[in-house]
Amino acid sequence: MLTVTVDGIPLHYRDVGQGLPVLLLHAFPLNGSAFDRQVAALSGRYRFIVPDQRGFGQSGRGPGPSEMPLLARDALALLDALNIDTAVVGGVSMGGYVAMALLREDAGRVRGLVLADTQATADDEAGRARREASAVEALDKGMEPLVQTLLPRLVAAGPDSPVGQEVAAMMRSAAPAAVAAAQRGMATRQDSKDLLARYAGPTLVVVGEQDGVTPLDKATQLTQLVSGAQLEVIPGAGHLANQEQPGRFNAVLDRFLASLSS
Repeated sequence: MLTVTVDGIPLHYRDVGQGLPVLLLHAFPLNGSAFDRQVAALSGRYRFIVPDQRGFGQSGRGPGPSEMPLLARDALALLDALNIDTAVVGGVSMGGYVAMALLREDAGRVRGLVLADTQATADDEAGRARREASAVEALDKGMEPLVQTLLPRLVAAGPDSPVGQEVAAMMRSAAPAAVAAAQRGMATRQDSKDLLARYAGPTLVVVGEQDGVTPLDKATQLTQLVSGAQLEVIPGAGHLANQEQPGRFNAVLDRFLASLSS
């Protein structure tokens, strides 16, 4: 097991492949294994750095909310430990929030940006209240209520599909305290529209055609904010396009990464 220790917290990661470094940041409330199909298909051409973000998978959690800048600094510390100066930084959903926070922390480390099924805007008051209610429910009742309410919104094929069952297993493996910390951290995230409007680097925006959590209009806004950004819509996918339609997702990711490797 590969780990790096940040502020006394052991963080688990995978380092697979060779070539252009690509840091992949997973969605809430999953773990780094959500990118297994990307790593399996593309690690012959690219070097994938895939952490379990703090509290999830095999990584420690630490005290307090898992705020997006904190998770971004974890990722930067991992790149430092691996002596990687710049990397393509990609994130799905919450991972996209962390990718944008990393861009804010140190834009010079970002060779390119991949934002999948995510959004630039911060939570409004109602959204923050929903996250707090979810955090309290996870601490009081465990993971099952979240699985029942959130899973149908994540996977277009439905909870009983193979990918739905895969995602459910990841969700059930998450610690309620980590879920609460991440919900509270996402509730405090900054609006990133101004940040993206200043960023001029290569950017790929991906959205599942049936994503009801961060739908096409959110992806379109991201694309319009970054000059020259590419938008790819993945048919047959909901909020976790990389898991639900990995072949289609991998094809657009490969094209983007190849354009940065030449």
